[in-house]
Formats: sequence, C-alpha cells, structure tokens
Amino acid sequence: MLLGSRQAHPGLVREFAPVAGTDFLARLLPVTYGFATPAAFVCTAVPLLAGTLLFRRDVPGRERWLWPGLCAAVAASMQWGPTHLLWHAFATPNGSPYRQTFVLSGVLVLTAWTALTRGGGPSADRRAVADGTKSVAAHDSPAGVLPGRRAVAGGSAVVLVLALAALPSPVLTPWALVLAGAGLAAVAAALLLPRRGRYGVLAAFLVTGTLLGQAAATTAYADRERLVRLDDYPPLGPEQERRAAALAAADGWPAYRTDPGLPRIAGNDPLLLGGQGAAYYSSHTPAVLTATLDALGGGWTSRGRNLQGLDNPVTDALFGVGARWRDGGVVRTDTRLPLVTVRPPGPPPVHGRSPFRNQELLLGSRVYEAPHAGACRVGTEVFLWAPDATGPARLGEREVRLLGGRPKRQAAMVSLGLQRTPGLRPSLPGPGELGCLDHERLRATVAALRARAATSVEVTPSGIRAVLPPGGGTAVVAAPQIAGWRCEDAEPAPYGGLLAVPLGSGRTELACSFRPPGLRAGLAAGAAAGLVLLFRVGLRSFRRRGRASAG
Repeated sequence: MLLGSRQAHPGLVREFAPVAGTDFLARLLPVTYGFATPAAFVCTAVPLLAGTLLFRRDVPGRERWLWPGLCAAVAASMQWGPTHLLWHAFATPNGSPYRQTFVLSGVLVLTAWTALTRGGGPSADRRAVADGTKSVAAHDSPAGVLPGRRAVAGGSAVVLVLALAALPSPVLTPWALVLAGAGLAAVAAALLLPRRGRYGVLAAFLVTGTLLGQAAATTAYADRERLVRLDDYPPLGPEQERRAAALAAADGWPAYRTDPGLPRIAGNDPLLLGGQGAAYYSSHTPAVLTATLDALGGGWTSRGRNLQGLDNPVTDALFGVGARWRDGGVVRTDTRLPLVTVRPPGPPPVHGRSPFRNQELLLGSRVYEAPHAGACRVGTEVFLWAPDATGPARLGEREVRLLGGRPKRQAAMVSLGLQRTPGLRPSLPGPGELGCLDHERLRATVAALRARAATSVEVTPSGIRAVLPPGGGTAVVAAPQIAGWRCEDAEPAPYGGLLAVPLGSGRTELACSFRPPGLRAGLAAGAAAGLVLLFRVGLRSFRRRGRASAG
C-alpha cells in the first residue's frame, strides 16, 4: 500500500488549517452542516450524559475525569497540525480534513455510557442520597444508578456552555438551538423521572423521540445542503437499471471496451453500471492515468482524483471503445482500434498544451482542423476545450453545460455537434479552444492502424498477451503505463502515457503482466508476522504443558 501510494495523483497539496473553535463546537449540535468541519453530533443525550460524569460523586474519581479528559484530548488532537497528520497517516486528505471525527463521536458515546453504568453500590448510594446525586428511582439495576439531580444539572450546564460558545459560528442554525434546547429538556426530564409504570414509558418516549427527531432533522438538513454545495447525481432507479442491462448486452471485452457514458450516476460508474470506462474515483488514482487523460482533454473533480469519462471519437479509437451510452441508448462506434497496435519506429510522442494536438500525436495523424474566423468548416464536428469554464456552451440549437474551475474541477472536452451552417460561431461561457474534427480523416487513420494491429488479444487476470504482425516497431497497449507492468524480453517504454514495448524485427508476440508495487514486500511482511504469531502461540502452549507436567 505504501509503495503503491507513491504512484497516486497528489491532488491539491495544502497545509492543514484548523476550523474556528466556534464551528467545532457547533457541529456537536443537531441541524448543522459544514463539509470541512467535524460532524461530531450524535444526539443531545450524549454530551449531556458525558457532562454528568463530571458531577457524579458515586463514580470513582479516576473514571470521572479520565473519560471527559479523553474526549477533550481527542478533540484537541483534531485541531493541532502534527496530531492531525498522525490521524491521517501523515498526509492531509482531499476533501474534509476531519475524517477521524467518528473516533470523537465514539469516545463521547463511551463516556455517556460510563455515566449511565458506573455509579452505584451501597456506600455510593448513601453518599448519593445525602448529596442529591442519586436518581429518584429506588430500585435501580445492579449495573448502576442513573445520575441524580445535581449531576443532571451539571451536565445540562455543560451543554448550555458549549451551545453559548458556539453562538458566533455561521454553521449554527436557529433550528440547531431550538432542537438542542428541546432535546436537552426532554432527556434531562427522562433522567429524573421515576422508573415505574407510565413514568418509565414516558422517559423512554422522551429519549427515543429526541434521538429520532434530531437525527431525522439533521439528516434532512445535511442532504439539502449537500445538493447546494457538492456535485449532484441522479438517484439509482429503473432508468439506471435499464442502462446497466443495455451496457451488459453490448459488452465485447476484450475485443473492445464499453463506456457507461453520460450523465454520470456516481464517481465509479464502470463499477456501478458496467463497462470498462475511465470514470473512476480513488485517493490512489494513478498519477500517470490522470496526467494522460488530462493531456487528452479529460475532465475531473476532486482535484484530479475523480476522473470523468471522455466522449470523443479520437480517444474512443485510442482506447478501443466500441460501444458507449449516449442520448438514452447504446451507440456503436466504427472507428475503434484493437487494444494492441503497432506503431512505426521513432521517438515516443510528447504531450503539449493542446489536447487536440496530443490526441493527434497518439493517433499518429492530423484529424483536427483549426476554425477559420471562429467557425469550423461545414461537415466537421465542433469540439470545445474550456477546462475552467462553467456554464452553457451553444452551437445553434445544441447546448452543453460545463462545470470547470481548476484546481477543484476541470471540464472535459465536449462536442457541440456538427457544423451545419457556414460561419456559425459557438457561444462559449469562457475562454476555450476549438477543434474541428474531420471524420473522414479519422476513418482513414484508423483503417491504416488496424492493418498494423494485433491479430489476437488475450486478457488474463494479471496481464495481456497478443499476437502481432511482423515488421518491428513499437507495440502500444491501450492502457496507462502505471507502475507494476512487466513484459517478457523487453522493458516497457512510455508512449504518451500508454504502455508500450519496443519490438525487434522478428518479434511477433507480446506478453505483459501486472503486479502491484510492494506486493512481494507486503506478502513477506505478512508471512513474517504470521510466523511470529505462531511462534508465540507455540511458545505459550509449550510453557503451559511444562507447568502442567511439573505440577
């Protein structure tokens, strides 16, 4: 894992900056939301009970201070740079820097549970009755007594102080204060009610109602806020199931790839809907994959780790996409290439700034024209590359919406449709580059490359094998050259980010396999740990038998 992480796209590297203390405290209350703040809220009953522990004299002093102290220590560690890095394995993650918040929530729950279960005992009961901390109930369970009036008052004061300290936070909402106050009163009353008959039922109703009501309101508020602030995708339903079935019916791997297309459903559509597209999200997205798709006009979110599918005839040819979802159905492409092709000898392509030119370099031929006076030639397909633009782009009646803005997002290259009217210029939402694709040139180029393509391709669970035409050159595989590829009789060589192997004049076979970086080291470490464990178990068993025989 460590060695493989070194190959991941770094995303946006930034220093950790703790949130304001008022925001931190506000997230302990219901009906709050902030993507980069710690969502520690569980229920108002939790901080209330955790606070009562400080005021319970019938609980041993060590536990009375240990658990609240642990809560404070965990909270403080989330706000300090060195311990923040320790929580996240010394790398600030993309997105929210408070992914360890569940630990704080868990410690708060454990503290609340301790406050419920650790009080009691004959001597403790006498002290509790004397100072008013024992519950009104006279028949508490042997597991412990509920906190009494003084402890409940103290715990309520703790919650009120936290809420007052959070008042300046913009994260705090009026409903947060209303529900927190109502929940505090309900749970405090439930703790002080007798546990007999209808009072016990009422106490259970108050606590359950607080938990469910606050949780439902918080979830509804967070769902609404996410739609406003984060990327939105359609819900999974019958339409997506129909789409998955159509993609499965069109699948032809490894003869060609199938792309799940647009609109996106989630960050990993090929896993959800099927196919072999490039739209994946991972914190370990290979840097070479992001860089290659970026150079070819690909789009992404999450600062380069959430890749988006690229609907483009040239890249479909380069990556062997033979079918894709488009406009409500599966569309077959007639300009695809096999997964392995042979290119003429020569230096590998080097990407430049223009994705149109980079596509042509990998293809080996010019297929785009530059627009004249801002308009493409009639009959060509108009493509727009505007990575930082956000808004609608139009050509005639066709409209496409872009969502870009680096470093967080990059809009993918999009088609504005065929140029049907001479001199018609597209309307753009911002600066961009236009390319006019000549489909006849693309078909001619693909036909020439097919003549030098592999005659058979076999994809195995760990690699790829192909039979190639004689004549030498460079075998190019339609896959990124991520670390871990090894090929027989030759070292892989980069070819514009794709896996490639130089061929001798008489070589007609290609055999490459993939092994994740660090796999052998990880297996060795695991085996060593297993042997140490077996040794210790065996040694302990040997000593036990020795003592038994000696006795």
